[in-house]
Amino acid sequence: MIEYKKGIKHSTSLVFSVFFLFCIATVATAQTPQQIAQKTFRSTVLLVMEDTNGQPLSLGSGFFVGDGQIATNLHVVEGAARGYVKLVGQETKFNIEGYTAIDEKRDLIILKVTAFRTQIISLGNSDLVEVGQTVYAVGNPRGLEGTFSDGIISSIRPVGTDKLIQITAPLSPGSSGGPVLNRRGEVIGVSVLTIRDGQNLNFAIPSNYLKGLLSKVGYTRSLSQTKPIIGQRSLLADLGSGSTEGVTGGKLVFCQH
Repeated sequence: MIEYKKGIKHSTSLVFSVFFLFCIATVATAQTPQQIAQKTFRSTVLLVMEDTNGQPLSLGSGFFVGDGQIATNLHVVEGAARGYVKLVGQETKFNIEGYTAIDEKRDLIILKVTAFRTQIISLGNSDLVEVGQTVYAVGNPRGLEGTFSDGIISSIRPVGTDKLIQITAPLSPGSSGGPVLNRRGEVIGVSVLTIRDGQNLNFAIPSNYLKGLLSKVGYTRSLSQTKPIIGQRSLLADLGSGSTEGVTGGKLVFCQH
C-alpha cells in the first residue's frame, strides 16, 4: 500500500515535470518583438520599380525566401520594365533580373536578384493561425524603410475557394509585399491590401500559398512578361471595395523623404 502511494506520487511528479518542461519549450520558441524586428530587417527589402524610360514608377516591399529569390505582390511590379531592391537600412542596390514564379490569382511573384549571402525568413503554416493571435507587419509604408508594427488577426476571410488573413497591424502605401509574422518570427502572410475608407481593415495572403509557389520556381523570365492581375482570375477582384492602390505605394512620390 505504501509502495502504491509512492508510485502515485512519483508519477504525479513526472507528469508535472514534463508539463513544466513543455511550457518552457513553448515560451522559448516565442521571440520578443525586438528580436523579430532585428532578424526580419536583415531579409526585408524596398522595391523600386521603373518604366521603360528608367523613370520611377512605384515602390513596395518584399523579403528574401531563397538564394537571390524575393517574394512580393504581383501588383507591385506589374507594368514595370525594370527595377531594383535594397535591404532595409542599407545602401547597396540589387538589380531585378526578372521573375522565376508567378501566381496571378493570389497576387504573388518570386523575383530573381543579383544578391549574395542574404538571410531568408522562415515560412510558417498559415493554416494554423487563429483569430486573436498577435502578428507583426514589416515593410516600407510611404517609403519609410523598416517600419515595424503589431496587431492581431481579426478574421480569416474566405474569398471564393481561397482565403485571406484579416489583420489590424497598420498597412499603408509601400507596405505591399512585406512579411506578416507570428510570435516565432515566421512568415504567416504577405501584406496585400486595405479596405478603402475602412478602419484598420487590412489583409495578407496566407503563407501556404507562397510555399506552393516556391515549389514551382523555374527559369528567369523578363518582367515584361507579367500581366495585369485586374480581372476575375484574381482573388482580389472578389473583395469588391478592396483597394490594392492603398498599399502598393502608387507613384514613387511616396518614397521621397
